[in-house]
Amino acid sequence: MGWSRLAQPHLHTWAALDRPLRLVEQTVAKADPDPKALACYGLLVRRVGQDEAVWLRFVQGRPVSAITTQFLDWCCGKLAALEVSVWVLIWDNASWHVSKAVRAWIRTHNQQVKRCGHGVRILPCSLPVKSPWLNPIEPKWVHSKRAIVEPTRLLSAQEVADRVCAYHRCPHEPHLSLPGPILDKAS
Repeated sequence: MGWSRLAQPHLHTWAALDRPLRLVEQTVAKADPDPKALACYGLLVRRVGQDEAVWLRFVQGRPVSAITTQFLDWCCGKLAALEVSVWVLIWDNASWHVSKAVRAWIRTHNQQVKRCGHGVRILPCSLPVKSPWLNPIEPKWVHSKRAIVEPTRLLSAQEVADRVCAYHRCPHEPHLSLPGPILDKAS
């Protein structure tokens, strides 16, 4: 998921005829050190008899396979603490989800869980191509993009991340990152 600091979401609002609300795409000053958009991984956690939860991790840079596996490992740790044994992971066909590196990491992870007899097995379920509405987290993204909008000024990257986390009532965890330059396109 990406959170643009510049593009405003599509939304409708009631306003007085003489003072309509206008959302204008913002511009960035050349000296602004913040990225124009923030990449984010999110997990919608649904458990029987429990409230839904959204777990978020923002990305320093862009999502690639090595970042995806960091997110998967982080989620497995949190799910293991909740005593979950199987994680049914529903996701789209983004290149950083379906890469050989990510599939190999999931396979190795599941083999290790089976060998040692404890941990969280991952059961990935890919959605059909161009069918984002089938992913239950997509409406959450749309509503949160609309909720954090600031029509009068450009938000900093920190403000965007803080507002998204506040909307989803989740802590603002450290951003996922890779040491050194990222060389692969979408690995």
